[in-house]
Amino acid sequence: MNTDVSCPSPLPAIAIEAAPEQPASRPAEGVSLWVYVKLVMVALFWGGTFIAGRVLAQEMPLMAAATGRFAIAVVLLLLVAWKFEGGLPRLRGSQVLVTAALGFTGIFLYNVCFLAALSHMPAGRTALLVALNPIATAVFASLLFHERLGRIKWLGFGIAFVGAAVVITRGELLTVAYDFGRSIGKGETLMFIAVMNWAAYTLIGRKALKDLSPIAATTYAAMWGLVFLSVGAVWEFRPSDWHTFGWEVWGSMVYLGVFGTVVGFVWYYEGIKAIGASRAAVFTNLVPAFGVILGALVLGETILISMVVGGALAAIGVTLANRART
Repeated sequence: MNTDVSCPSPLPAIAIEAAPEQPASRPAEGVSLWVYVKLVMVALFWGGTFIAGRVLAQEMPLMAAATGRFAIAVVLLLLVAWKFEGGLPRLRGSQVLVTAALGFTGIFLYNVCFLAALSHMPAGRTALLVALNPIATAVFASLLFHERLGRIKWLGFGIAFVGAAVVITRGELLTVAYDFGRSIGKGETLMFIAVMNWAAYTLIGRKALKDLSPIAATTYAAMWGLVFLSVGAVWEFRPSDWHTFGWEVWGSMVYLGVFGTVVGFVWYYEGIKAIGASRAAVFTNLVPAFGVILGALVLGETILISMVVGGALAAIGVTLANRART
């Protein structure tokens, strides 16, 4: 089986990983320029999720923030499912368990760790660590399912990993040997856990997509995730706090739910159907770059040389791995 190593963003879009096996994902003739514009905009939207997430993580309890995001997203995803597929199919017993696992790993655990990481790290730095997502996914697929990865893919993963290491250590790679805590703190650790959960979500998603469409699987995953998040948010809920949140907090929540989740998912899947999964995946390499740029422009974060060098290496490595054949 071909292992797609696109760089997932913090949203439920299983179609990113599964589309290569679907005939509808083959490139079409005479593709409109608007398709490419949409794919660039998707990367921009997903890059913006780190800024919106940083705002929420600093002002609102984590599970409450994630619950708000997916409450919005679920409503819109249900509308998308109704418009494009006439609604959601009834789940069998095994499908209930699989979609619940998707919601627990990719929605609940991923988003809690993602927001927690953003409460400890700048948005731009967190965005660059997304380069670890495809590496973890492909390595787990190789170990668990014995999927063969060619030398070029491993080379690409190696380059991407070095790039991520440059970002994590702020360019001081040797400091890990004698001062681990200086390079890898609570934020980096939380983001690593988020990456592991995304890899699990992606691999579980392959089973879900054997008899569910990407829209149906994503919507059910988001619904399950919302249930898990809501249970956790009950312990954080304090009615007296809600009136203190400014427009930035509510705007960030709406942005994550609408643009970071639903619009991004729909447009990216349209791009996959129009030009193919491998070509569409290249656009996701813009996500970390947009995250860094927006972090500097919107939040006034500093762009370090190590972030530029490491981010470039990560993008080169992921692109190389995406283009390679197993």
